[in-house]
Amino acid sequence: MKTLVIVGAGPGLGMGVARAFGRHGFQIGLIARTREKLDILVGELAELGVTAAAFPADIRDRDALTAALTAARDTLGPIDVLEYSPSPTGPITNAAQTTVESATAQFELNVLGALSAVSQVLPDMRARGDGTLLLTTGVSSTVPAPFLANVGLAMAGLRNWAHTLHAELKAEGIYVGTVTIASGVVSGGGEADPDAIGDRYYRMYQRRDQAEQVIGDLDVFRAFVAQYGGGPGEPATSITAAG
Repeated sequence: MKTLVIVGAGPGLGMGVARAFGRHGFQIGLIARTREKLDILVGELAELGVTAAAFPADIRDRDALTAALTAARDTLGPIDVLEYSPSPTGPITNAAQTTVESATAQFELNVLGALSAVSQVLPDMRARGDGTLLLTTGVSSTVPAPFLANVGLAMAGLRNWAHTLHAELKAEGIYVGTVTIASGVVSGGGEADPDAIGDRYYRMYQRRDQAEQVIGDLDVFRAFVAQYGGGPGEPATSITAAG
């Protein structure tokens, strides 16, 4: 039985991915900060006949994240697929308001957390000559938005790194894909429905031929940015929960 570990597991996107892989015989490891919430998700997967286990850790605590991934491997066996999609947390700042502190908060979550997670699972994947890394970013990784400045700063870095990993590791049998979420993740929302997104991730894992897929319409977001400009106080959450 193969193993998927989701870093940043939640009831929306994370569970959509978990259900999709679970339907294809994967066992699932879930990593997020709160044990009680993870236990609920594990129970929901169990009701679907999917083997799952919870490994609580604050993604920004690199030692805790490493320990959680080690525990997942020890409990479930080798990690075949790592999916990284932490929920947005911390301050969201406009471009001129972005400080070292607000930028660092997003880098710790979106970039350093991904670096820590990948560095923990990659040696085993390289030794096997097989594995999949799926790294999730938001729309601001691709379309500059003044009202998501510090988030976009970090996510653009994560997206860039994911593309370089894709190019570097494919010769070793390791597939790296990034998914840019340019829409709110909403149940019943067509391609943005959690289960539809989960199916998209599974197809990427199967086909292993695309460095990136986009969910949503980048041009719609570009038009929004052009219209509203992103003055101080622009509510980023009105655009997309994915950043």
